[in-house]
Amino acid sequence: MTLMDSIVLAIKVDTENDWMTLAIFDLDNTLIGGDSDNLWGQYLYDQKLVDVTDFDQQNNQFYEHYKAGTLDIDAYLRFALGPLKGRTRGVLDAWHKEFMRTIIEPIMLPKAEALIAGHRARGHTLLIITATNVFITRPIADALGIENLLGCEAEIVDGLYTGNPAGVPSYREGKVIRLNAWLAKTGESMDGATFYSDSHHDLALLELVTNPIAVDPDDQLRTRAVQAGWPVMSLR
Repeated sequence: MTLMDSIVLAIKVDTENDWMTLAIFDLDNTLIGGDSDNLWGQYLYDQKLVDVTDFDQQNNQFYEHYKAGTLDIDAYLRFALGPLKGRTRGVLDAWHKEFMRTIIEPIMLPKAEALIAGHRARGHTLLIITATNVFITRPIADALGIENLLGCEAEIVDGLYTGNPAGVPSYREGKVIRLNAWLAKTGESMDGATFYSDSHHDLALLELVTNPIAVDPDDQLRTRAVQAGWPVMSLR
């Protein structure tokens, strides 16, 4: 199947169903070819921007827990947000700019950008919903040209990160909670919505939308997609 065939399959809308307006995307391992959360931790460690001797080991352990479905999201967020604590925005932005250049840009996927462009051309509202925190993902969403972003939020006091999470984490069922709040705020509709994801962690939201699409799925999601007859596609 060619790239264009995959894109047409993914966003095909029958004439009578052309009211489909909301295209929702997971980010990590869906629109980009890696996990930005884990990669950010590796970047901080490799650049010696954190001084915790076992930081890299902890970062990788949390990632293994995530893949196994045993992640304590609150504990992970406190770990991931810890390096931001007390840093000025100028310092953090400089770190992230280099992270984008050296780590994220090489794993941006041309097929993902084409998929996004296809939805944009149809006038659909584009939304990224991710379990990665907004500090990491806002510049990535901007690079993809997607304004609407729901990610895990961090507490900020007097303009500085405290290292604590804030609000409901957009993880597993939390994605549905955060999405519903966003829908109520924006007036957008779920009628005919599409959601693209690689992960079984997103099954709650995949089961909710009209058009669930598995993108380079993990084994558990692939099994569910095959059982349910959901489209399976690759952006790699």
